[in-house]
Amino acid sequence: MQRDLRLDDVGRRYGLRGPWVLRGVHLTVPPGTLTRIEGSNGTGKSTLLRLLAGIDAPTEGRITGRPRTAYVPERFPTALPFTALGYLTHLGKIHGLSHSAAKRAAGEWLDRFGAALYARTPMAQLSKGSSQKVAIVQALLAEPELLVLDEAWTGLDTDARAELERAVAERTADGTAVVFVDHDPRRLAGAPGATYTVRDAGLELRGERPSAESDGPRVSVVVQGPKGGQLPAEATRAALSAEEPTPGTHRLTVPASHSDILLRALLTARPPWHVVSVRPLPNPDPESH
Repeated sequence: MQRDLRLDDVGRRYGLRGPWVLRGVHLTVPPGTLTRIEGSNGTGKSTLLRLLAGIDAPTEGRITGRPRTAYVPERFPTALPFTALGYLTHLGKIHGLSHSAAKRAAGEWLDRFGAALYARTPMAQLSKGSSQKVAIVQALLAEPELLVLDEAWTGLDTDARAELERAVAERTADGTAVVFVDHDPRRLAGAPGATYTVRDAGLELRGERPSAESDGPRVSVVVQGPKGGQLPAEATRAALSAEEPTPGTHRLTVPASHSDILLRALLTARPPWHVVSVRPLPNPDPESH
């Protein structure tokens, strides 16, 4: 069973005697959670993410409960002697897949992110946006227990940005912890989680687990299930709230980014649930639906 990742009184400084970038940081990242890190440029956000990903070691304090981790850096090295597909297939084999399974999974992920046409292009010839898609796919191929995203949406086209949001929703629904930094304050705004701000070398909790009153886009889904049926666990995890206005009929409020996860869980259940209606909720007032 995956444990919480814990940072206890963690600090990191520049060099052996340089100034502290971070100090006295306490942070717990449970499985299946979404955590946003904010802060001004140069405050230490990327340093914190590198500590979480295990790329850097703390100067003081300790990090425990290390899960299987994948990391998308702010700058991905592209001068590699591989094609995009060759690089991803190689990484898939490192993660324990057979050559054919790794190649198939890499191709499927590239297709999801609209990069299949560049599968056989040398990495050094890829555009910024295409190389960013490869960076994201290499992380998702690992099926990590912790996914760390440092400005991962930067350089992506509109469809790829939406696909990454769907992938994050899928991973958290499956129990992966996701920690991310992004310059857009609307990114995943309606999804459950916690937000921390890096300030003065410390970490401050700004908000935790927003409810259906969140300002982010939300969707109301009304479903009917089999007599005495229980909502699938994956659907319950994806929803911000759920109620049963009449026996057998459930109304769920879900972040728009998680709606695909919810519907998939309901429609693939055995027996499947009947989806009565799906409609957006532009008004954050939970009574509006």
